[in-house]
Amino acid sequence: MGVDEARNHVEAFEGAAVGRGRSVPAAWNQLTHDVIGCAMRVHSALGPGLPEKMYGAALRRELDKCGMPHLQEHTIEVDYEGVNIGTLRIDVLVDDILVLELKAVEAVHDLHLAQLVSYLRAGRFALGLLINFNVLRLKDGIYRRLNSDALPP
Repeated sequence: MGVDEARNHVEAFEGAAVGRGRSVPAAWNQLTHDVIGCAMRVHSALGPGLPEKMYGAALRRELDKCGMPHLQEHTIEVDYEGVNIGTLRIDVLVDDILVLELKAVEAVHDLHLAQLVSYLRAGRFALGLLINFNVLRLKDGIYRRLNSDALPP
């Protein structure tokens, strides 16, 4: 698979439909929606300007209150040509499906989004959200990514 072809397999998503006859299950879209709601409640209460760690703690509290199973700093192994070359830590993994990369930065750069994409590929996860809490309106700090290779057939 070439670089351009691989790039097309991890893409932004807004709706449920993706190429190759696959789609994001409705329950996964609902999970994403619910997690964004939790993040919005955190941002409404705390506003911008705090360290990432505080937003992470508050978001995990909201996830707990909503009964959403999640893991903090979930470790995944990275393989290269069938050999384990190390591990990565995901900020939050929700319901073993949704990768959350949390930020509190002035601006989200392509490198931040590439980090999320790397987590999706390495862990073979289908869905990811990068949430930057250091914005005036949280909707301006939410980035979604989809790894279509990890979607169910």
